[in-house]
Amino acid sequence: MAKGDRTVLTLAPRDERGSRANRRLRREGLVPGVIYGQESDCVSFKVESRQLRNVLAEGHALFDVEVAGGSPQPVIVKDQQHHPVRGHVVHIDLLKVRLDEKIQTTVPLELEGAEDAPGVKEGGVLEHVTRELNVEALPTEVPDRIVADVSGLGVAETMMLSSVSPPAGVELLDDIEETVVATITAPSRAEEPEAEIEEEAELVGEGEEAPEGEEAPAEGAEEGASEGGDEG
Repeated sequence: MAKGDRTVLTLAPRDERGSRANRRLRREGLVPGVIYGQESDCVSFKVESRQLRNVLAEGHALFDVEVAGGSPQPVIVKDQQHHPVRGHVVHIDLLKVRLDEKIQTTVPLELEGAEDAPGVKEGGVLEHVTRELNVEALPTEVPDRIVADVSGLGVAETMMLSSVSPPAGVELLDDIEETVVATITAPSRAEEPEAEIEEEAELVGEGEEAPEGEEAPAEGAEEGASEGGDEG
């Protein structure tokens, strides 16, 4: 559900505690969680897993929550734990924020223009090295994602974070001169050595076809016999 410009996630208070209670909630299709406040106060809650999944799928850094019909409160995701096999969220921590105070959080870093990069067209392999960035901004200015344009990247070239421009009001906290965004490695030449190895193997194989084990002793025997005759 959405009110105004932000999505609203409806939560219910959670009195249950402990791993056994949490497992029971998950069997009922609920996800346990905690909202942390700016002054160390926290609220335990439970939320329908489907509703939580839908809100997280929207990818918004900031959204509102309502607990037991209370007034909407702006929050960001502080941490989330996933099932090791199925991948769905099994526990989530939210952080209550003030809209007039800057916060530090992480934002996904995505690449665009890979198909146009000269290095990729020449057969190079694009490696997306950094996938999240640490940023500081007002909650309302935290972007859902930051995009890096790699369309000009050539073979054996590297894009550093210094080449990425964040949106207005957003400060990058990672070292812009040391953080690698993406690289394009040269095309693999593994096929040529393999061909050479196969050719060498064929030559060795041809040599092995002759009864080498029998010829060598025979030649040695003849030399031995000849030498023996000379000595006699």
